[in-house]
Amino acid sequence: MPLVVMGVSGSGKSTVAAALAGALGGIYLDADDFHPPANVAKMAAGTPLTDEDRMPWLHVVGEAVAVQAAKGRLAVVACSALRRRYRDALRETAGELFFVQLDGTPELLAARIGARTDHFMPPSLLASQLAALEPLEADEQGAVVKVDQPVQHIVAEARKRWDARAGV
Repeated sequence: MPLVVMGVSGSGKSTVAAALAGALGGIYLDADDFHPPANVAKMAAGTPLTDEDRMPWLHVVGEAVAVQAAKGRLAVVACSALRRRYRDALRETAGELFFVQLDGTPELLAARIGARTDHFMPPSLLASQLAALEPLEADEQGAVVKVDQPVQHIVAEARKRWDARAGV
């Protein structure tokens, strides 16, 4: 079952998803790479995306996961997937998914975002992302993992929870 490493900006989605893909022998996909230029420009200007901006992008990300699955490859995606309807949109296109929700304090997340020099997401959008975050619901396959630990521990916990779901 493909994995989506989700959470707000600064939670470590890309780092954790890439490491998890490596640990599982999967293919790493960063959902940010699938944003159209208009979305990137909005975010870089500090303007939050609307659902009208996000839904076509989420379907493209879901399609990329489905393509990997059709090739027999395990996709591990870094994607914010903050709202239930966004996760539903991914599942609509990609099929069954396991979500790893990365969770950190606002202070830790702000510090991480502030330390970045190579990302289009400005720190000013963190508050809107935290407000938009809808935690995983009981009927969604996934796990919440704290990010106040080294990456290898986060990956190990995520893998343990994914393996338990798969009965490995």
